[in-house]
Amino acid sequence: MRLDDEAESQNVEDRRGGGGGFGIGGKSIGIGTIIVALAASYFFGIDPRLILQGGSALQQQLQEAPQSQSHRPPATDQLSVFTRKVLGNTERTWEHIFETDLNRRYAPPTLVMFTGATPTACGTGQSAMGPFYCPADQKVYIDLSFYNELRQRFGAGGDFAQAYVIAHEVGHHVQNLLGVSNKVDAARRRMNEAQANQLSVRMELQADCLAGVWAATAGKLNQQLIEPGDIEQGLKAAAAIGDDRLQKQSQGYVVPEAFTHGTSEQRVRWLRQGLTTGDIRKCDTFAQRQL
Repeated sequence: MRLDDEAESQNVEDRRGGGGGFGIGGKSIGIGTIIVALAASYFFGIDPRLILQGGSALQQQLQEAPQSQSHRPPATDQLSVFTRKVLGNTERTWEHIFETDLNRRYAPPTLVMFTGATPTACGTGQSAMGPFYCPADQKVYIDLSFYNELRQRFGAGGDFAQAYVIAHEVGHHVQNLLGVSNKVDAARRRMNEAQANQLSVRMELQADCLAGVWAATAGKLNQQLIEPGDIEQGLKAAAAIGDDRLQKQSQGYVVPEAFTHGTSEQRVRWLRQGLTTGDIRKCDTFAQRQL
């Protein structure tokens, strides 16, 4: 990606180097808690019910999560600047989409950079959960060390792969603004676990599609932004974090009923859907029989 001319977002909180505990602090709220729980399950195989129940068992599983650094990295470090620029681009791009396609005003999220653990309106956020979005405070949370994990553990390196991670979480913010999050939250309360997981898959795949819409639109607004090989990086990242591949890696077998984000094939398909159409209306995963 060519970000030289991109302005950095001002909607960033830098909490790196701050304190943080390892437990579930505060009362969790609505779909935000579910997303945090699913993120833990997604990346590390932690039972999401442990978070939803506020159990102490999660605390034991996260004892080895990285501790907060004693000194905050400079705000001008490379990963911080990259993150601010990507977020800034998502702001300008979604402002354009909301105005031209939806006749609405876009309210951007705040992105919180942290290390180890940090308080959120959805409970205590942990580095071990990976990046996540909390609808209750409309903030995206990320420990920038995840970029290294994306490259080393998932084999999905490159700046566009990193941007895709941010764009996916911003996609959840778009869902929140459009009322999708509240509808999913209400529907999940009436479902059993397997049904609720299926609904979560549709929500996550829609966020992938929205990430694709961002990239397609951003590329049109700034034709220098997307460079050769970038799209392949994003698709590789989507494939690397499919539920089937993660389960196979972590436990040696696949349990489709436990999927919460979709298979590698589905994630690639919906990211590509957004990339090729650039149309938010083509991201209605909830209306599709086959994902």
